[in-house]
Amino acid sequence: MPHPDVERVAALADSRFQHTIARLTGYLAIPAISCDPDHADDVWRLAARIRGDLEALGLSRAEVLDLPDALPVVVAEWMGAGPDRPTVLVYGHMDLQPVKGEPWRTDPHTAVEKDGRLYARGAADDMGGWVSHVAALAAWFEVTGTLPCNVRFIIEGEEEIGSPNLERYMDAFPDRFEADVMVLTDCENPSTEIPGLTVSLRGLLDVILTVEALEADGHSGLWGNMVPDVSTALCHLIARLVDEDGRPTFGLVDDIPADWREASWSVPPDLETIRDGAHIVDGVDPLPAKGRSPAEWLWRQPALTVVATTLPTPDRKKNALRAKATAHLSVRVAPGQDARDLFNAIERIVTTKPPGGVKVSVRADGWAAESWLYTPRGPAFEAADRAYVKAWGQPLSRIGVGGSIPFVAIFGRRFGDLPLILNGVMDPRTTAHGPNESMDLGVFRKAIQANIFLLDELSVALSPNSAS
Repeated sequence: MPHPDVERVAALADSRFQHTIARLTGYLAIPAISCDPDHADDVWRLAARIRGDLEALGLSRAEVLDLPDALPVVVAEWMGAGPDRPTVLVYGHMDLQPVKGEPWRTDPHTAVEKDGRLYARGAADDMGGWVSHVAALAAWFEVTGTLPCNVRFIIEGEEEIGSPNLERYMDAFPDRFEADVMVLTDCENPSTEIPGLTVSLRGLLDVILTVEALEADGHSGLWGNMVPDVSTALCHLIARLVDEDGRPTFGLVDDIPADWREASWSVPPDLETIRDGAHIVDGVDPLPAKGRSPAEWLWRQPALTVVATTLPTPDRKKNALRAKATAHLSVRVAPGQDARDLFNAIERIVTTKPPGGVKVSVRADGWAAESWLYTPRGPAFEAADRAYVKAWGQPLSRIGVGGSIPFVAIFGRRFGDLPLILNGVMDPRTTAHGPNESMDLGVFRKAIQANIFLLDELSVALSPNSAS
């Protein structure tokens, strides 16, 4: 049976919503940018503040964990529900993406409320995600003095640089990661009205493509038409890798379950969501479906993006045939695909009969992130659906994410036998990693409510002596 005070807990959290926003705003004011060594002290400063707040909230063993050559991880727990109640691990990250050079309309580290959204770097990715859990715990403690189940917190300081030391922390502090179910809070919702449960991610492969023809730059007037131009050759080779719409000519996935493919047509994102969320300019349309739903193209198929080249820029203009040209390609790997298979396909395409007979080399710049595909089954996910029906009015929609989140693959590899509930507070207008990042305050409010009900529902569903 549900906890007799759960509705009172939810009502209190709702009445304290502005207090929660104030707490979040304080965290957002600290520029904890993990990729910038100049902001390493800010990451540590934020970690210390979070640790103190979690301890003041009523959690025990609140610590800032430290490993050599790593940024911190904040941990805390409350195990007062006893051994017959499940332990829920909540993961979030406190570090931020950089903002330098971005056209922000407001100070990125000063939270601003406007038109029902909170604007600041990290508002939704991922401060709002895990702070929504802090708000839920605070309400439980204030109303009942207790929690319906045991809870562990893990707040990482390196997610935005690929979680390079997360497994080191797992190995060094294994007891901090012991749980019966894990709630990973760095994901998105397909809309502000539909809650999302992420069940797939694309992986990431970085490829360096280089074209060479000359020992040194040569005069274009003297040698043009008889000497290969590496710049145009590079463009031709990249064009081989994509069709007329810019989608890959390699690696498309056809063995997608028919029932998923059919259902995906009714799952957001729709074309208007794509247009709005991606900020497509007037006169440009989303790419045509060509028999595959937008969800399939975004979540279950590979994609290729040119993220950097050495092609001459206006400030390096000269009438010369260049000796060498390079492109850095970012390849999204569909769930279940082998990144090496994609690399081999790319290598075959670009090295076969290269234009102008240029010398072509291609290499993988590290295997950056694994793809992930998960089937949510069992009482924990039934409990999550019940919680979200109470908070959002509907169950979680099983969605994918086109991006690559290394920590998810790590948790999936090491704890794949546990229920992994991937949720969050992002929506298509969040603009995570970009200028003017924001969080919809209605989503934030519902997320807090869902977390309150989720602890209660998981306690009932996963306790051996409880009847659901």
